Amino acid sequence: MTEVYLKIRENECWLKEQCAGCADILFRPMRLGDPSTACLAVYLEVTVSNMMLEESMLGRLLTRMKEVPGQELIPYLDENGMGISDVGQLETLEDGLRALLAGNMILLIDGYNKILKIGSKGYPGKTLGLAQSEKVLRGSNEGFSEPVKVNTALIRKRIRSTDLKVKEMFLGARSDTLVNVLYMEGIAYPDLVELACDRIRRYEVDGVLDSGILEQLAEEEWLSPFPQFQTTERPDLAAMELLNGRVVILSDNSPVALLLPTTLNSFLGVSEDRYNRFEIASFQRMLRYLAMCMALMFSGIYLAVIGFHTQILPTNLLLSFAEARRGVPFPSLLEVLLMELAFELIREASVRMPGPLSGTIGIVGGLIIGDAAVGANLVSPMAVVVVALSALSSFAIPNEELSSAVRLLKYGFILLGGLLGMFGIAVGVYLFLGHLAGLVSFRIPYLIPFVGKGVDGYQTENDSLWRGPMRTLRLRPIFARRGNRVRLRARCGQQAGQEETPSGSPGSPSDGDRERRDGNVFR
Repeated sequence: MTEVYLKIRENECWLKEQCAGCADILFRPMRLGDPSTACLAVYLEVTVSNMMLEESMLGRLLTRMKEVPGQELIPYLDENGMGISDVGQLETLEDGLRALLAGNMILLIDGYNKILKIGSKGYPGKTLGLAQSEKVLRGSNEGFSEPVKVNTALIRKRIRSTDLKVKEMFLGARSDTLVNVLYMEGIAYPDLVELACDRIRRYEVDGVLDSGILEQLAEEEWLSPFPQFQTTERPDLAAMELLNGRVVILSDNSPVALLLPTTLNSFLGVSEDRYNRFEIASFQRMLRYLAMCMALMFSGIYLAVIGFHTQILPTNLLLSFAEARRGVPFPSLLEVLLMELAFELIREASVRMPGPLSGTIGIVGGLIIGDAAVGANLVSPMAVVVVALSALSSFAIPNEELSSAVRLLKYGFILLGGLLGMFGIAVGVYLFLGHLAGLVSFRIPYLIPFVGKGVDGYQTENDSLWRGPMRTLRLRPIFARRGNRVRLRARCGQQAGQEETPSGSPGSPSDGDRERRDGNVFR
């Protein structure tokens, strides 16, 4: 690291050497004080405007410095400069260059061995918008933006506590991307926070341009199609999970946050599950589980039944299937595969087309292809219905990454059902559940709360296939520290948490004992 030189000329030469060929980095010499002292302002032309230099707190700081006598300029900066504007002092030239490339203005003063980092408007970016991929009927519609500082502030707005801690790190050998790791002190396991930081620092990469790069590099089971991070565009969901003891990772230039650890149950829940009454939330969640099963196995079961187990169908329905397939030149397996691929092409086209056209492509393309294929006797009407129901079920899965994994594995079930019948479907279910049972996300079993009852101190929370009434959700999930699991208690009496023994009471284990006892989860 190169310390700041006392001579401004040496600092200017060092910076110009590093910024050679960067026409968008401007060097503006000026003289401040009386007698005048040489100063140098360096900034990116898109981050500091003339209006800002004239009318902002920065402009007022420079105007005031012009009036300060030259011999008093350095003491003035040490005593008063930091409180006049958004100013910070940097000790090395490398830190100054990093601050400059982050969108700040840096000011160097002859005879002053520190760099003043002056906050500016920063890089252009989109304003706050709606969460596009996680729409809800009840709750906040606010979505993450791209600047990491803005996203951190959106979570801070919802959790106004100093227990919310933020760790900053810079990743990417050339992009130098700012990454924030957020957690609740006292609720999240310290070992979990350290493990998350170690995982995302495990590899050095040229550039971290989106949180998806961090996700792929930090996954332990990287060959599995199932994600081990949960992604979200919603600040309210991120804040809710922080209160549950999970860790949130935010990357600069990315509107998607990473939540860890995660489980299969987390992917099938949405933020409004906590906002709606428990009957409605439970019904919708069970519907999502049913949609996942249908998206995964419905096409395969259809092929198994019509190809190997027709005796389980009523006679009238069997005759109807046979009549519909009359004249179709392809076997059922190839017929379903062709329709599945056609629907995937329609889906991909609708995603890539501009907004006003995407809906038209999806609806019109599906109707035209389905109707034309049936009219040309290329596929049977029942195959179109089965494939359409399977595609519709995949759209009901709230998380896009889980939905993509299910759609990929669906082709395995189609082949097993079409070639081996229900025996193939049973083998597929066995392999599917066996793989999920072996997955862990940051040392948390992937199928919790359906497994893991043997973990010492584990208690179910009535928040799995169905969501219990809000008054019964007294405990945080397994992600939270065992010494701080109670999140709901009555103000008067002990009705809301009477079975919880207060920490430190006679006969109760201490927080340290509980963490040592449950160390097999995170250690």
